[in-house]
Amino acid sequence: MTFGCTTFSLVAHQGGFSAAYGTFCMFVWTFCFAITVFIIACEFTHLHSCLSLSWGNFTAAFAMLATLMSVTAAVIYPLYFVQVGCYPIGCEVRDFRIAASVFAGLLFVVYAAEVFLTRAKPGQVTSYMATISGLLKIVQAFVACIIFGALVNDSQYGKYVATQWCVAVYSFCFVVTVVVVAFSVTGKTALLWFPFERSVVIYTFGAVLLYMSAAVIWPVFCFDSKYGSPQRPSLCAKGKCPWDSQLVIAIFTYVNLLLYVLDLAYSQRIRFVSHL
Repeated sequence: MTFGCTTFSLVAHQGGFSAAYGTFCMFVWTFCFAITVFIIACEFTHLHSCLSLSWGNFTAAFAMLATLMSVTAAVIYPLYFVQVGCYPIGCEVRDFRIAASVFAGLLFVVYAAEVFLTRAKPGQVTSYMATISGLLKIVQAFVACIIFGALVNDSQYGKYVATQWCVAVYSFCFVVTVVVVAFSVTGKTALLWFPFERSVVIYTFGAVLLYMSAAVIWPVFCFDSKYGSPQRPSLCAKGKCPWDSQLVIAIFTYVNLLLYVLDLAYSQRIRFVSHL
């Protein structure tokens, strides 16, 4: 909470931010600060007992999400706003930006430490979102958001039916993953008429197969000389090149495929506890 407040205070007071990148960073720091304050207040007042939430699942899911968001902001802000020299922003602004970047890094470290300390240990009875499989669900959804961001950035995914299939795969897996997280966080899994744990394993297996198809189809229809370009076009403008977006999508497709494979492997070793 302290590091989050310090970070956005330094940026808001003198460091400054601009464009979508800076706005995203400020949103991350203020969002994480607000939810952290909410969690601390609920812990001290025991207000969480009145909420329709599975508290253990909620806090574990938020810690993982905050870790991913904070590391993204900790990379983006210094990359776009920190410079060694004072010109043209001035030495005072530069120093504030460097200090904000340091605290942004510390913020990521403490959230990552929380995930490490609260993760499920072997043989321990804990909430689903604190298990490796549950934490991976958050990472999968986060990676899917990166893919969606690249898709809308002139990726030309509508050029072929095959690439549209890949978009359908990304969308379907993202929606189902979010639904799994939502049911776990709200503690409504016991109300379902089918076994939630078994259904999640079956879905994860299906997601592996779907992402395998996308991992084959997307590179072929984007980088094969018959359909796309194996190399980045020389006339492509920086920041507005479809080839760059296609490359980002291809990379994170393989990242998510690996995450789903790991999820499937770990899901064989856990038992779901619905009341936590």
